[in-house]
Amino acid sequence: MKGNQPTLYNSIQSEFIPESSNYQINKGHGRIEKRRVCICEARQNYPDWPGLKTIIRVDCQRETKYKIEYSTRYYISSLTDSAIEFAKRIRGYWGVENKVHYVRDVTQGEDKSRIRTTPLPQFMAIARNLALNLYRDAGFINMAQAVRKCQFTLDRILELFRMK
Repeated sequence: MKGNQPTLYNSIQSEFIPESSNYQINKGHGRIEKRRVCICEARQNYPDWPGLKTIIRVDCQRETKYKIEYSTRYYISSLTDSAIEFAKRIRGYWGVENKVHYVRDVTQGEDKSRIRTTPLPQFMAIARNLALNLYRDAGFINMAQAVRKCQFTLDRILELFRMK
């Protein structure tokens, strides 16, 4: 939930009374992240959101060497999973975001692309996905490193095919 649905957002915030929660601590990338995922049953009817059953709140504290940041996010769902299951689902979503979308946007520069004429943007998206799959299949974990190693020579890219 974001602020673009202010009535729903405010209603969910005021209705939220935690019924169960899950607490996680993750360390890595120079930060400590503490997350509490709390859930509650949706008690009122939301006509624009039929089937809404669960409201999820994620309270996050991110601590780096220089600062501590706090954030609270709300989610809605038609599922009735446990707090642990919702925590896994939310983390899984961000795993996709970080492994695919971030790499395409930042490492491969998709957002900066000036290609606008149809169907070229679709072709370029296919080419970027192919490159990511080749890099991962070749054992690269760091996609920026893979791009640097392969960007200036077709021979290096063809080696990835021959490695199989």
